[in-house]
Amino acid sequence: MTSLQILIADDDAEDLELLEEAILDAEPNSSIDKAMSGKGALQYLDRYSAKDVPHLIVLDYNMPGITGSDILNLIGQQERFSKVPKVILSTSSAPTHINECLNKGATEYFVKPTTKNELDEIVRKMFALIPGYPSVNGK
Repeated sequence: MTSLQILIADDDAEDLELLEEAILDAEPNSSIDKAMSGKGALQYLDRYSAKDVPHLIVLDYNMPGITGSDILNLIGQQERFSKVPKVILSTSSAPTHINECLNKGATEYFVKPTTKNELDEIVRKMFALIPGYPSVNGK
């Protein structure tokens, strides 16, 4: 597999940076598109062609305006994103939010961690969701 193409949408700049660092630590050649809003994420998603979709989409649940759940709903009917793992990474651990996102097509829902080691483990789990991606457990 060539380098990973990943879209991250989170309205918290620090969370966005921490996740980007963890991804690049695990897979330095990753190409990361970052959006600070749901609207920005949708703009990135509109740019992807059917043959050039990201390997992974990571969305924050609690973004103002267009939430991660809204994005799942909007792209859920688009065939080009059907095989792309869509992950929610949120501070919310509310069962209603988790079930809502999983029902709208999220592959997995993670609660934002409090330590770097926990974040690194979540990144490994995210990579494991990517079809055809080799295990990164040794990193």
